[in-house]
Amino acid sequence: MNRREFVRTAGGVAGGTAALSASGAAAAQEGGNESGGGGGGGTPDFGGFLDGVGNFDGSVTDATGQDSATVEVGVQANGGAYGFGPAAIHVDNGATVQWEWTGEGGGHNVVSDGDGPLDSDTYSESGVHYEQTFEEDGIYPYVCEPHQSLGMKGAVVVGTDYATAGGDGEGSVETLAPEEAGVPIQPHFVGIATGLAIIVSLIFTFFTLKYGESPHTSGGND
Repeated sequence: MNRREFVRTAGGVAGGTAALSASGAAAAQEGGNESGGGGGGGTPDFGGFLDGVGNFDGSVTDATGQDSATVEVGVQANGGAYGFGPAAIHVDNGATVQWEWTGEGGGHNVVSDGDGPLDSDTYSESGVHYEQTFEEDGIYPYVCEPHQSLGMKGAVVVGTDYATAGGDGEGSVETLAPEEAGVPIQPHFVGIATGLAIIVSLIFTFFTLKYGESPHTSGGND
């Protein structure tokens, strides 16, 4: 084999190796995308807001998939009819939450704790007196002002983008493994192997062309 033939052969091998590796990386990428699930969600982090609430055991009522959900006002909790039932509820973005008074425990209202959209009047008679449609993801804590000191508190979790107990929610920083950063780990190894194969091929070609030919090689150095 003369030099030109050898260069053509070496180049074809390197190019074929690169193409095969690229196709393998693309297949691995596609497989990783198909197997990965949707993002968001997790255990909501209420930041201790619901600690001490008599009818909150750490669980959140799942009302996702519904256009509306109902929270009772004045359920038995905190030493009387001083609770929201459920204390914590999870709804989809765009869902409407209705607060239905039981008529027990005197006058209650629904007011956001700090900044927030919830601000009802105080009612003592039974019935649905207040509702709110949530159009932004997050956690919305609220209280009954007349009975806040007794522990009459609640929270609405909306959508999937909210602070979570595991620290992987809104406003947190999470360290990702390579395969969790958008590309499965296999393509990284494929890329490294491709680069090494090309480098080795070039080195081998260089030394063969420089030192490996003899006067008896077909075609000489042409």
